[in-house]
Amino acid sequence: MVNFIKKRGQKFLRKFSRASIQAGEESKEHIKENLIERVSHIRNIKLLIFEWWLLVAALIMFAMTQAFWSSSSYSKTDFIDGGSYTEATIGRVGSLNPLFATTSSEKVLSKLLFNTLVAVDYSGNPGPALAESLVASENGKVWTIKLRDNLKWSDGEPLTNEDVMFTIGLIQDPAVNSIYDSNLENVKVVENEDGKIIFTLPSEYADFASALSIPIIPKHKLDGVDTKTLVENEFSTTPVTSGAFSFNATQISSTVDGEKVFYLSANPNYYLTRPMLSSFAVHTYVDKDAVIAALNAGSVTATAELSEADINKIVAENFEARETRINSGAFIFFNTTSSLMKKANLRTAIREGLDLEKLRALTPNTEALDFPLLESQIQLTEYPKIPSMDIDEAQAKINTIKADGELELNVATVKDGYFPEIADELVRQLGELGITAHLMVYDENQDFVTNVIAKRNYDILIYDVEMGVDPDPLPYYHSSQASTSGLNLSNYRNSLVDDLLIGARETMDLALRVKKYESFLEYWVKDVPAIGLYQENLTYIYNKNAKIYGDDLKLVTAIDRFSDIENWATVKGTVYLTP
Repeated sequence: MVNFIKKRGQKFLRKFSRASIQAGEESKEHIKENLIERVSHIRNIKLLIFEWWLLVAALIMFAMTQAFWSSSSYSKTDFIDGGSYTEATIGRVGSLNPLFATTSSEKVLSKLLFNTLVAVDYSGNPGPALAESLVASENGKVWTIKLRDNLKWSDGEPLTNEDVMFTIGLIQDPAVNSIYDSNLENVKVVENEDGKIIFTLPSEYADFASALSIPIIPKHKLDGVDTKTLVENEFSTTPVTSGAFSFNATQISSTVDGEKVFYLSANPNYYLTRPMLSSFAVHTYVDKDAVIAALNAGSVTATAELSEADINKIVAENFEARETRINSGAFIFFNTTSSLMKKANLRTAIREGLDLEKLRALTPNTEALDFPLLESQIQLTEYPKIPSMDIDEAQAKINTIKADGELELNVATVKDGYFPEIADELVRQLGELGITAHLMVYDENQDFVTNVIAKRNYDILIYDVEMGVDPDPLPYYHSSQASTSGLNLSNYRNSLVDDLLIGARETMDLALRVKKYESFLEYWVKDVPAIGLYQENLTYIYNKNAKIYGDDLKLVTAIDRFSDIENWATVKGTVYLTP
């Protein structure tokens, strides 16, 4: 039994040993197959993973590059909403009521704060503003306007026909003495059942559209106010407005004598669109020197109060100037009622003896102006011939006149642009012709208007006048304007000219107007009430980082630069474009 058990145990051990050896061999093969040999597979997997990672990274980079390219293709850096603009003006502000705006500062504030029925558009022609439409009858005596719908004042109140009728009533009231009273003299105004306003003129007036460039004021703020105290009313200091901006506050400067700052904010009720600018500040000064100092100190963004002759006084490098032609002309006006200049042969002699090329050479970048009408206003068929310079003939005439005594003249002008230099050259040339001329150069202020212009306190005046949208020289050459309150700076009187000017104004027939103006110019050349010098430019000096009026905007007056004020800006940012 023992041997049997022993033999069975040895047999088991041998089988176990063989099984162990076999298991060991199988384990080696298993390890080799499943571990050692798969190490190379892991390397391959790692390489594959790395390759996929590179592909994904490349795709991500491509997507990012494409996104960046797309974003730069559909976006740009441009002016955006926000920011403030400050402009320097000259002249006191006695009232913010636009019916009394006379100084440059008051006119700027009036334009920014109040809208007009008709305004000069981008093409330089009168077009609808608050008025949606303007229609003239065939004979030019009846004009009909319709207001735009949903107009509002800055306080949210509706702007309606009642405001228009109220404003017109004030303008036509002699007690108010508005600057617009001549626009509506003897004009009957009614509102019809269709909600349109009808203007009936005493006679035809082809250019009445321009006369409707009158600001409207709110009836709900001024109804019942004594017209004699209208200027003193609180509305003159804190107005409700209809323009691109509303009024905020006024501040008197503690550092600059005479400076006031008028703070305005974007009017959300502006009928066109809310301005890009958040705010606008008007800094008013007493003279040019203060404006130049403000520019150089960086206190203001821009000004229209300087001329090309002043540009070299701006030392700040971040400013540039834009020259834009406007419908204003510089003339040599002869006072035809003064003791000497009433002699037509003396006026003729002076014209023949003057070297106009030398005078005009003093005003670079301007266009010569021979007549008191612009080609942009009306195209005439023929222009009269102006006698060419003939110094010998001029001196012969002057010597004949001097037989009655020495010739001494007073020449007046203002401290504006190149006028002083032109006046100096004129005095020099007059001296060479044998005429003694005394030059007086004035500050252009209310004293100058009252004591020099109104009283015609000069023999010769070098000055500029606004020539308007349409051809209408009547204010400057009609006998009715040869008064202290008129603009006939030559005191020129000619009944035939009066008839021609009235006739041209009162006809809708363009061909007939052309003939009447051609006849007027013949008398103007013959009688020599004035000599044309040049058509003026607006010199607008502004910070080069600001967006101002468009290059293609045609200006009639300097104030028309604000015609697209809603597009002005001072802040830049990223603007996304529609693909």
